[in-house]
Amino acid sequence: MQTVAHILNSKANQAIYTITPTATVLEAITLMADKGIGALIVTDKDKVVGIVSERDYARKVALMERSSYATQVHEIMSSTVLSVTPQQTNEHCMIVMTDNHLRHLPVIDHDKLLGLISIGDLVKGVIEDQKNLIDQLQSYIRGE
Repeated sequence: MQTVAHILNSKANQAIYTITPTATVLEAITLMADKGIGALIVTDKDKVVGIVSERDYARKVALMERSSYATQVHEIMSSTVLSVTPQQTNEHCMIVMTDNHLRHLPVIDHDKLLGLISIGDLVKGVIEDQKNLIDQLQSYIRGE
């Protein structure tokens, strides 16, 4: 079973994208679109204070007919941030995400933001684990 550290290290793009709580929602959505990502960590002086996602935008701006230009990130972000540590497993992350209906989890160790993992990252890890297991079983069956 892969750990969060392994998943972070295997990501092609290991950049951590953050935004401040006072940025406009337009700035957040633009950054997400430019980087091809679905969520941003909201930080205030290097402290994680929230997370904002495309889902937040759809539900709290578009559906409520608010202005992306005038609404600030802190008005729509999720301020209760569940996170994981590098030592936790892929399975643990999947349980946290499933139980809490999340698509993204920040990785924090000793109050330091190390990255963000998505459900897609976890699925990729499961596929890799299954492929390795199949390869091992085939080697065993062949007597290698």
